[in-house]
Amino acid sequence: MQLQQRGHLLTEQVNPASANLDQLSSIEIVDVFNQEDAKTIHAIAQARAELAKAIDLTAEKLRQGGRLFYVGAGTSGRLGVLDAAECPPTFCTPPEMVQGIIAGGADALVRSSEGLEDLADQGAEAIADRTVSALDVVVGIAAGGTTPYVHGAIAEGRKRGATTIFIACVPKEQVQIDVDVDIRLLVGAEVLAGSTRLKSGTVTKLALNILSTGTMVRLGKVYGNRMIDVAVTNTKLHDRALRILSDLTDLDRDQAAELLEKSDRSVKTALMMHWTGLSKTDSDRVLKEHQGNLRAAVKSLA
Repeated sequence: MQLQQRGHLLTEQVNPASANLDQLSSIEIVDVFNQEDAKTIHAIAQARAELAKAIDLTAEKLRQGGRLFYVGAGTSGRLGVLDAAECPPTFCTPPEMVQGIIAGGADALVRSSEGLEDLADQGAEAIADRTVSALDVVVGIAAGGTTPYVHGAIAEGRKRGATTIFIACVPKEQVQIDVDVDIRLLVGAEVLAGSTRLKSGTVTKLALNILSTGTMVRLGKVYGNRMIDVAVTNTKLHDRALRILSDLTDLDRDQAAELLEKSDRSVKTALMMHWTGLSKTDSDRVLKEHQGNLRAAVKSLA
């Protein structure tokens, strides 16, 4: 296998701000990190148009019954798996709607298996195994932009007609790729040269949070800034559901609890029932007619 030179990549450069990192005091180390991490916010702002486009395209596909796949290796893969895993409890999505694919599978979540990132055919195979189609969205995540596993997955996704999105922390001129949305999060050289689990990982986490949450907003899973599709599966989430109901209605906590049970623990249905006077069955029917969008469903009965 021919080794690819990566020294020219932005993520591999040496950061002059931390050139004497091993000679700094602990408080100076914290200050350097703080100053460098501030660059992640600017990087997100610079990619705002691309992130918005990614949200719109993803929401459109998921609304049609498609799925969202995050694909990555190492830190990038772990971040994708994390964001995917948090969608069901936050937005009550079925587990298959948002999926994280990491090179090396589940074992790679807890122990290093970065050698597997060099296998482009396995990335393609992961997409093929999930029968990805034109309804789906494949998001390739690669801080340095060159990960063969990710490129293989994106190439297979494109071949199958899927919408493809690429997230990297290097300029387009350093790594070129043919995708529908090309998101570059340019945070500069890392405090620890080449360690993309740092700023690159932080900015990637921010971008994935924005993409998944923005998509769910577009799908009607949020009312105002409340997670009205929250899965009421433990004490904390039950308390949150009651607070949402109490805050958005004139109900006290006991009344909110009674309404929540009548709605089969669906905050969205509970609100629909309270605001319209409909039964649970009719509330669910009207919500379904409006693709789960509570605001549109209520407005249709005004």
